[in-house]
Amino acid sequence: MAEETNMSFLQHLEELRWRLVRSAIAVIIFGTVIWIYQEKIMNEIFLKMVNKDFITFKLLCKFFGVCVGDIPVKMQSMTVSGQFSYALMLSIMGGAVMAFPYIFYQIWSFVKPGLKFTEKKMARGIVFYVSFLFFLGIAFGYFVVAPLSIQFFGTFTMSSQIENIFTINSYMSTVISTVFYTGLFFLLPIVSYFLTKIGLFDAAFLITYRKHAIVAILVLAAIITPPDVLSQVIVSIPILILYEVGIYVAKRVEKNQRNENKS
Repeated sequence: MAEETNMSFLQHLEELRWRLVRSAIAVIIFGTVIWIYQEKIMNEIFLKMVNKDFITFKLLCKFFGVCVGDIPVKMQSMTVSGQFSYALMLSIMGGAVMAFPYIFYQIWSFVKPGLKFTEKKMARGIVFYVSFLFFLGIAFGYFVVAPLSIQFFGTFTMSSQIENIFTINSYMSTVISTVFYTGLFFLLPIVSYFLTKIGLFDAAFLITYRKHAIVAILVLAAIITPPDVLSQVIVSIPILILYEVGIYVAKRVEKNQRNENKS
C-alpha cells in the first residue's frame, strides 16, 4: 500500500493508523517483557548507578585515577501508587526505546513514497543510521551522563546534617529523561540533514555559531557532571564531535543540491 502513488486522503489516514497500531503493538510487546523482569532491571540497571562498582566508576578509577565511593543515598516511594506508576512508566519508556528501529521504520515507510527518487537515494539506509545514532546516544547517556549526574547530586550536600533521600519519582525521572534525551540529541546529524535539505539553515549558519555552541555545550556539561574537568571533557567531546558531523552533513547536502541544479 505504501508504494501506491494515487491514494486518497482517507487511504493515507488508514495506512498511517495501521502503522501507528503496529508501532504500539511493538511497544507493548517489549514493555511486557520489561514488566516481567522489572525487579532485575531496576536493581541491575538503574539502582546500580549509586554503587561504586558501576562500570563507569570502575573504569574512571582504573584508567584515570578518579575513584568514587558508594553514593550515600536512600530510595523511597512517597505515594501509594508511586512504585506501580514508575514500574509502568519504565515498561512504556523501555518498550518505546527497544522498539525504536521498528517505529522509525514504520514512519519512514509512510513518508518515503512522497519523496523524489534522488531524495530516496540520498536517504538510503536511514533506518539503520538513525537507529545506530539513537542507541549510541542511549548508551552514552546511560554509561556516562546519567551516572555522573547521579554521583554529583547524590554526594552534594549543603550541610552534614542533611541526608540525601531520593524519591523513586525524582531518581527515575532524572535517569530516564537524561538517557532518553541524550539518545535524541545524538540524532543531531540526521536533523542537520533534513533542516538543510528544506532550507531552514545551512553549513555557514552552523559554522558561524560554532563558538556559541561550544560555550553552550561546555556549560551544559558543567551542569550535569561532577565539578571536575575530566568529567566535563568526557561529556563534551562526543557532543562537539556530533556538532562537527552536523556541519559536514550540511555541506554534503548543499553540494548535492548544487549538482542537481546544474544537471
